[in-house]
Amino acid sequence: MAAGHPAQAEVRRAVRRVLTDVPPGGLVLAAVSGGADSLALAHGLLDEGGAAGCRTGVAVVDHGLQHGSAEVAERAAEQCRGMRATDGRRYEVVEVVRAEVRVTGAGPEADARDARYAALVVAAAQHDAVLVLLGHTRDDQAEQVLLGLLRGSGARSLSGIPPTTTRDGTPFARPLLTVTRATTEAVCVAAGLEPWQDPMNDDPAYSRVRARGALADLATDLGPGIPEALARSAELLRADADHLDALAEAALTPFADDDAPLAADLAALPVAIRTRVLRRLLVARGARPGDLSVGHVAEVDRLVTHPRGQGPLHLPGVDVARTGNGAQARLSITPRGLV
Repeated sequence: MAAGHPAQAEVRRAVRRVLTDVPPGGLVLAAVSGGADSLALAHGLLDEGGAAGCRTGVAVVDHGLQHGSAEVAERAAEQCRGMRATDGRRYEVVEVVRAEVRVTGAGPEADARDARYAALVVAAAQHDAVLVLLGHTRDDQAEQVLLGLLRGSGARSLSGIPPTTTRDGTPFARPLLTVTRATTEAVCVAAGLEPWQDPMNDDPAYSRVRARGALADLATDLGPGIPEALARSAELLRADADHLDALAEAALTPFADDDAPLAADLAALPVAIRTRVLRRLLVARGARPGDLSVGHVAEVDRLVTHPRGQGPLHLPGVDVARTGNGAQARLSITPRGLV
């Protein structure tokens, strides 16, 4: 498994960077779907895990959403079992995990994503893994930023896919966010791996597929480098969003236990902080986070800053009203169905 091809070396370097904090002997799992990105990730982890002093494994996720998905998952697992590190080591764990996709109304992509995380959290717990690696690439990042731009959801949405995240106490990392999809495909060719071509990746019914096509069109019309620019913007905006979120958490403290905070105190906050505080207050009082849009928060903000002509608001899960007059006016947030 020597990294003789430049693409293999690039993937290994990316994996190496996220393994620096893994405790010696800790188990790291690569999440594999069978596509080029995740197979390249698995290929890079085996050698780098040994060099970092950690144990390595693979969790192949079968969503069961398509005919023959079990065979696709088993084929991916067999390819991972056949991988060898330069010192002859194999993966300690190669397991196919079944993801139970439940329809929630959030959309098939969101439902599949939640099911995938849930299955990986279970697999990590069963094997006492300290970290799970995901195979999102720079192309995925660019698509995510473009979708965030179209939603008009602000800096947090434009900050794209975070390099690390935690689900139900399980840490996840995405080492390939600096690596292109073409690089992962080149790794598979050089290593003799046969990635699965997911037909859903060509189905325009999915927003991410349409974003991929739009990026290709933009590259044709405006020239190459757009995915790199979007990914770079995401990195910069993530730092800004993190800082603003930290300031908002600090600013929230005086209002956290007040069911009807003074509107004047909220209005005194800078708008970038105020809108974040308002969203946190709404969610804390019972608003449904997944249904609470930027537009909803903007309506509440107008209720705070423009008292005249602003009637009560009926938002997902809560009712919001401005009560009282002048300096004593308050923002009342009541869970739906309560008086």
